[in-house]
Amino acid sequence: SFPKGFWWGVSSASYQVEGAVKADGRGPSLWDAFTHRAMSVADNQTGDVAINQYYMYKQDIQRIAAMGVPAYSFSVSWSRIFPFGNGPINEAGLQYYDDVINTCLEYGVKPQVTLYHWDLPLYLQLSYGGWTSEKIVDDFVAYAKVLLERWGDKVWQWYTFNEPHSFCGEYPVPDGYFPRTTSIPDVQQPYWCGHYMLIAAGKTYQLARSMNITAPISIKNNGGYKLPRTASPEDAEAVERAWAFNEGWFADPLFLGDYPSRLKNFTSSFLPEFTTEERDMIKGASDYFAHDAYTAAYYMAPDAGIEGCLSDPSNSLYPECYNSSYTLPESEGGWLVGPASDPNTRWLHKATEWLPQFLHYIQDTWKPENGIAITEFGFSEPFEAYKTLREDILTDPLRTLYYHDYVQAMLMAVAEGVKLVGCSAWSIADNIEWTAGFTVKFGLQVSLLSFCRKMGITNSVVL
Repeated sequence: SFPKGFWWGVSSASYQVEGAVKADGRGPSLWDAFTHRAMSVADNQTGDVAINQYYMYKQDIQRIAAMGVPAYSFSVSWSRIFPFGNGPINEAGLQYYDDVINTCLEYGVKPQVTLYHWDLPLYLQLSYGGWTSEKIVDDFVAYAKVLLERWGDKVWQWYTFNEPHSFCGEYPVPDGYFPRTTSIPDVQQPYWCGHYMLIAAGKTYQLARSMNITAPISIKNNGGYKLPRTASPEDAEAVERAWAFNEGWFADPLFLGDYPSRLKNFTSSFLPEFTTEERDMIKGASDYFAHDAYTAAYYMAPDAGIEGCLSDPSNSLYPECYNSSYTLPESEGGWLVGPASDPNTRWLHKATEWLPQFLHYIQDTWKPENGIAITEFGFSEPFEAYKTLREDILTDPLRTLYYHDYVQAMLMAVAEGVKLVGCSAWSIADNIEWTAGFTVKFGLQVSLLSFCRKMGITNSVVL
């Protein structure tokens, strides 16, 4: 059984579910601009309406409560609060989230709030390059302060950032979409983003504690379990590099005090060392190890070899210098790491049997004192977007099996001594899955967008 105090819930993100992108003073985000460029998103879909949660949040929260789900993890749209990322505050945006949080509390659903889930105010990207500029640290902390002051006594848990590896990895933003506002070389931009994100997270954590906010505060890391594709020493080193450039990029500073050595070998030529004050501020800025853990993959050395890649900045895998696959070599049977999800989420396979090893690795490597929480896990039912019969849509056998086996794997990890404190399923309902649009479905509920939105609970909810 799960330990006493173990929590569970469902998740969403503001841009993916809210819609109402021009309502009540909200300013545009980077994703508003990106999705309105032709061919950026599958079927040219946008988050303009999404699943209309901005207007239907009360019904959605009622449904969460009716399903017996005790917690709801959602994010705040920065540009609803500060339409330009800084400057005047939009009181209407604050009042909206006042009501979302109060509705959660009214129905006995614990609110978990993420301050940043990728929807950067567009003005900050256009004016100084967003997360590639040191200016964003003060702007983010000012934004965070408003939220902490407003809801510090109501929010059950806070997350400062969601998946920094994902949003920092999107830098440089495409020149064809956004004007170039920085002279930082393209290959360095993700690491400047991560650097300023960590400083902003540390400052926000210290600010919250100075305000006597005692709720847990964490950062949601992400990545899958990493297996060597062969028994070769080079593939073993590729796995170590993958850990360093994925989870370790952020987990090492947060739990161990500095970047991993393999990453520093690259970044030390341009990133400044953390000052003692910054290092002390960042270490411990995540109360528990929050991880979005969906899947697994095999890792191997680049075709040119790791040393060949490291000595050749023109190599497409530089500076990480590892490669990955979802299958073993033909000489080993060519086996897939697990059953595939929808073709539009090629990165996702049902690899639940590797979860206990994954959690042991996290616990043994970063030793989080307050345990580990799986803050997102879920599965896109294959070809669900092409189904037309409601009964077919609500029948999701592979997603059902994924959740069943995932929960069993969590229980196994707990029995083996992993300190697992909670989990949150992705997602509350089908939503716009970033560049995949609505062509993939992760929802525990189906969102049928029509004149009046209808919702249906999938079979995976009833395990």
